[in-house]
Amino acid sequence: MFCRNQTSRATVARGSAMEMEVKRGRFRLSVLEDSAQDCEVQRRIEREVRIREGACKLLAACSQRDQALEASKTLLTSNSRILALMTQLQRMKEAQAMLRAGRRSSDGGSVDKRLPCTGKVAISDIRIPLMWKDSEYFKNKGELHRCAVFCLLQVGTEIHDTDLVIVDRTLTDICFDEPVIFTDVPPGFDLRVELYSCCVEEEFSMGFSTRRLSRLGSASSKKFMATLETARPSISPLVLRGPKYHLLAHTSLTLCHVQNSFRTHDLTISDTEGSSFWLPLYGNMCCRLVAQPLCMTQAVMCGKLRIRVCEYNDWRDVYGVLSGSDLKCYQLQDDTDSLETPLFTIPINKETRVRATERDPALHTHSITITNQSGDETTYTIVTHTSEDTHNWMEAFWQNFYDMSQWKQCCNELMKIEEPSPKKMMVTLTQGSLYHEMGKSIVGL
Repeated sequence: MFCRNQTSRATVARGSAMEMEVKRGRFRLSVLEDSAQDCEVQRRIEREVRIREGACKLLAACSQRDQALEASKTLLTSNSRILALMTQLQRMKEAQAMLRAGRRSSDGGSVDKRLPCTGKVAISDIRIPLMWKDSEYFKNKGELHRCAVFCLLQVGTEIHDTDLVIVDRTLTDICFDEPVIFTDVPPGFDLRVELYSCCVEEEFSMGFSTRRLSRLGSASSKKFMATLETARPSISPLVLRGPKYHLLAHTSLTLCHVQNSFRTHDLTISDTEGSSFWLPLYGNMCCRLVAQPLCMTQAVMCGKLRIRVCEYNDWRDVYGVLSGSDLKCYQLQDDTDSLETPLFTIPINKETRVRATERDPALHTHSITITNQSGDETTYTIVTHTSEDTHNWMEAFWQNFYDMSQWKQCCNELMKIEEPSPKKMMVTLTQGSLYHEMGKSIVGL
């Protein structure tokens, strides 16, 4: 596929993965027209189609259970990404068609040009409790019913999956510890969490030893991804023998669920009791969901200012940095890159009032007053070098207020997001209670 700078009819390479999707009727060729603005989405679709084709080949050729479970998980994840990307591409084309027709959005309302900043959203330490019968857990009799489970997490077209976990009646919780981070997320995000399950014995009974890794680490995943990326796209049957995952439960998390601590959320459980992949879920999920809006991590506005506190007559020349809920005032610009403490900090929050004043003959320019109405009411007067600078600072203040109003509790304080560990440890678990395994993990830290 070629990406041109000008608007043109899309070119689909003969025999490419994209052409295979068109032949299968997954989407119309017209979706690819005027592809100059959509090249990135199309490249992502091409990549996921290649990964899917590689997963199909692996499923047809692999002879080990771990490989089959990973390949089947990759196939499900890639299919989900392809569907999300094609839906997004279709929406983009519809929006372009409406613009060409000179029409506005279907609601017919006024269009607000101001958009809130985006941010990072991270979910980690997922715990899904199980509710085994006493006869199954405590007496521990009969054959072990094992299922391979993982979570699929989606915000828009960004989709991630967790590691696989093998679950049997010796576990009291399904745990996914590693953080999953979504970037460039708007405040109106909808994070969908889906739990998939596959019966290990029924779906892939090939005489493997029952003693195995309870968690499949990232080392094997990287080998799979390298193989899948290099696989040549071809027409492969989408219905393959091997392990198949089924949706066991799901939930949706939004901005109102974000909190700098662990919270419990309800799960919608599929009515699949009696199926081989069914697990006795308690009905809820515990996790830590945090967010970092860009307005809290990046400078919204910075520049030289003259500031005066109203009860004092002296002016101070400072270098101001507006970020999050503070206007930090440094002595020099270089101090912002060091660990120097600001000379003083002006709180900027929902109790703050900012307004531009009329041109002051004595100051020969417009000024900005900042009043904090909480506690001791303090008013600051800010003067910039030019009227244009004053306008830019006022726009920055309004944008910052708008961002904080949209991100709400996420702007009260900067929430910490832990980065995923560069090398996930592969932990060998023996059959035993959850508490026994937790003890061994703690000793190994």
